[in-house]
Amino acid sequence: MTTTSEPPLQLTAGEQLVRPSTSLGVFSRPRGDTGWKSWLFTVDHKRIGIMYGAAALLFLVIGGIEALLIRLQLAVPGGNVLSEDAYNQVFTMHGVTMVFLVIMPMAAAFANYLLPLQIGARDVAFPRLNAFSLWAFLAGGIFLNTSWFLGGAPDGGWFGYAPNSGLVYSPSNGMDFYALGLQIAGIASLVSAINLITTVLNMRTPGMTLFRMPVLTWMLLVVQFLLLFAIPVITVALFLLSFDRLFDANFFNVAAGADPLLWQHLFWIFGHPEVYILILPAFGIMSEVIPVFSRKPIFGYPFMVFSGIAIGFMGWGVWAHHMFTSGMGPVSVAAFSLSTMFIAVPTGVKILNWLATMWGGRIRLTTAMLYSVGAVAMFTIGGLSGVTHAIAPADTQQTDTYYIVAHFHYVIFGGSLMGMLSGIYFWWPKMFGHKLDEKLGKIGFWVLLIGFNLTFGPMHILGLQGMSRRIHSYAADSGFNLWNMFATVGSFVIAVGVLLFFWNIGVSPPPPPRAPPGGAPPRGGRRPGGGAPPPTPPPTKQKKKNDTQR
Repeated sequence: MTTTSEPPLQLTAGEQLVRPSTSLGVFSRPRGDTGWKSWLFTVDHKRIGIMYGAAALLFLVIGGIEALLIRLQLAVPGGNVLSEDAYNQVFTMHGVTMVFLVIMPMAAAFANYLLPLQIGARDVAFPRLNAFSLWAFLAGGIFLNTSWFLGGAPDGGWFGYAPNSGLVYSPSNGMDFYALGLQIAGIASLVSAINLITTVLNMRTPGMTLFRMPVLTWMLLVVQFLLLFAIPVITVALFLLSFDRLFDANFFNVAAGADPLLWQHLFWIFGHPEVYILILPAFGIMSEVIPVFSRKPIFGYPFMVFSGIAIGFMGWGVWAHHMFTSGMGPVSVAAFSLSTMFIAVPTGVKILNWLATMWGGRIRLTTAMLYSVGAVAMFTIGGLSGVTHAIAPADTQQTDTYYIVAHFHYVIFGGSLMGMLSGIYFWWPKMFGHKLDEKLGKIGFWVLLIGFNLTFGPMHILGLQGMSRRIHSYAADSGFNLWNMFATVGSFVIAVGVLLFFWNIGVSPPPPPRAPPGGAPPRGGRRPGGGAPPPTPPPTKQKKKNDTQR
């Protein structure tokens, strides 16, 4: 046994000051508040949320340009704006961009910025993983779009149906970019989902019980659970596709004995929960905006919460209504027809509660309120056309026609995107300290609404007349000429509405040099519990002293 003359370790009592910012070196929390490096290396949830939103708006421009090219090609019979191959790439990338690179990151922007603030948390549970999610998403989006310059973009549709996604029908590298790019973006979504779930469950301020949380927080929490279980499914499908294309596997090769419906099942088990991943954040936003400008609390708060949870659960049981014409058999068709009808019930509860909130209220039709009311109306139209798909004979007629295109856009564009535009106008003062111009915002809303209905309303008629989706051109005697011209004109009206939105961002007055540290909640909202108002915009760094969270 060895003895030493060193004294034993002395442990001092009392409070000890630990400075991890100096002891962790490069792993310390970034402290800069100004300059481009403060944005590049930030782990602050508010700045990450703003960057998610900025990236989503950038991809909105790209996806919008792709949409205009599609409509120019179909404006007249026998259009020659795009070749057949280029058309396949453009409509595929339009769908991929709008679903995965616009709506999803826009929802992530609201989740990152607002969710910690609404539950009283200093930041998300894992700030560095939050930053990783942002940059992984951007990497996936940039990787997908580099395919335009590296041999051609994906051309198998945003849904990537086999065998169209295989080497026989898609010999270029486009679908390889599709498979790998979506896996990268999926990693970002999965990490973010775990992060936000942990934040809500473990970091609520004392007294913030689950059923005191705002409806937006609840809807975002449901979305994170949907992502947590849906992303692994599409990841498996994309791995199988990659192995088929790159390593001569036979997961989707029918000639080698594969099941041609395997991809459809995997994709739509992810794909239909994905619809609610896209729409539930907008539901939460509308549930915040409508009560404020109706001067009434939300009608039936518990029903709003439980209907959102019910949508999340029931969304896993309706995927096969996308496959009624695939030969599944009458028992499966009947079962999924019933489940599709049932899922309309919790959605209808939300619509009725929004209407009841406005009923008898002192309504102020601000830009944010107009977008929320417009989103409710457009989503209701899309929902009603969706219920027709629960009826198998009607669905058989409508499958793969422009009726489906119209339905999907009324739900996702009319419901989700317009709801998120409402949120941008509503929370812009919170984020940047000044309002967007109301007059210009209202003009932009009406232009966008008119253009939207002018574009997608006629597609219901085109679909019922038999115009197939994903066709490059059509004959002059097909009877599709008039409504396609209407849709093309409407798409450019939408473009004007979007340009007015960006113009509003550019011309709205900047914040005053020194805004007061607090004040009344924006636009007359209520502050639960009273007390000193938080600063607007919130500071980049939150105080840590006496910060007790659960």
